[in-house]
Amino acid sequence: MKILFLSPGWPKGRLWGELGFKFPTLSLAALAAVTPLKWDVAFHDDAIRPVSFDTDADLIALTAMTAQANRAYQLADGFRQRGKTVVMGGFHASNLPDEALSHADSIVVGEGELVWPRLLEDFCNGVLRPIYRSEGLIDINQIPPARREIFKGSGHFFTNTIQTTRGCPFDCEFCSVTSFYGRKYRKRPLEHVLAELEQLRKVNSFVFFVDDNIVADRNYALPLFAGMKGMGLKWLSHAPIDFAEDQELLKAAGESGCIGMFVGFESLNQESLIAMGKVTNNAPLYRDYARQFRDNGIGILGSFVMGCDGDTPAVFEQTLRFCEDTRLEAAIFPVLTPYPGTKVRQRLEAEGRIFNNNWQDYDMEHVTFFPKGMSVRQLQEGYDQLCHSFYSFGSIYRRVFKLHRSVQVFGPMNIGFRSAIRKKKPTV
Repeated sequence: MKILFLSPGWPKGRLWGELGFKFPTLSLAALAAVTPLKWDVAFHDDAIRPVSFDTDADLIALTAMTAQANRAYQLADGFRQRGKTVVMGGFHASNLPDEALSHADSIVVGEGELVWPRLLEDFCNGVLRPIYRSEGLIDINQIPPARREIFKGSGHFFTNTIQTTRGCPFDCEFCSVTSFYGRKYRKRPLEHVLAELEQLRKVNSFVFFVDDNIVADRNYALPLFAGMKGMGLKWLSHAPIDFAEDQELLKAAGESGCIGMFVGFESLNQESLIAMGKVTNNAPLYRDYARQFRDNGIGILGSFVMGCDGDTPAVFEQTLRFCEDTRLEAAIFPVLTPYPGTKVRQRLEAEGRIFNNNWQDYDMEHVTFFPKGMSVRQLQEGYDQLCHSFYSFGSIYRRVFKLHRSVQVFGPMNIGFRSAIRKKKPTV
């Protein structure tokens, strides 16, 4: 028996569909790791090469985020028309299982590792059920290393991704992480993580931790960073901006090889931060925090949500000036997006403000709701102009080309974003 693990591509003509630097889907390698050895496994990323429906696989396993859902459904329909059995999971299918089930034979809701072996056994016995739900969260001590050999020949330049923790202790209104993983912060055994990193560094010295908040528990993060020190790794992950308040932990991260963090600034407006549940952010301290990151050798990929209820058309120029004055190495400016399963979607639905449920437009680049402080057109045009301005050559030069070790990552990152933005189709 054979499984094809399939990752759908992002729409072309959109930012994430045009970015040349792509990671393979670690969740599929995690499922492959709990797949019985009697199964042959294959992997294909539709973002790298078009999918061929001519396959000898008995089972097609798809995962998708919301903006990928339309493409996932198209692929699933194509395989089913050819007599293949299709199973779908991931954030979108977990939040809308009934919708996903109209395109697949079975849906996995939530974390898949617990139910995946049982699903495969049911498939072999001809009793596949329509929905498989985990009865709880997986014991993170039982998660085996991802089966990254499935990525061989996939066409990805970089496959060194790893997860050490799951969940986030915070509950931001716009975030879908807590609805999927819960607020319980679960940590893999340090010895397992360090052993896995020893294997990864044989492939490449660069590593990306996909954790949503790698420093949420300093009693875990400190020994992790101590164990990584001396490995020669250059790594990136996600951390909150107030990570800068913990000088010991920040220094340990830098000394262990951290050269960049994805940081959710979210807004320069403190009232907006409170409204979205970003309780740890203190906007007046942003500049000092960013400097402390940089002083420890850590560059920042900042994220600023556009379209919050407190935003007016002035937010775009204010955000650009802040990013350039603070010399942020890189940034994204996602349009507030009411993803299924989030609190912000519940609120905007109750207020009758969502006008677009075409999942392809839920890519953080398109306005799908009626904002309060500006028109739909002002939000869309302001977002587009902000991206172009921030990734102009002048802005890149002012922010990035300085004597800082993070330039080895953020230099190419800026050029990649600039290229993708220039390839984007005009927003209708």
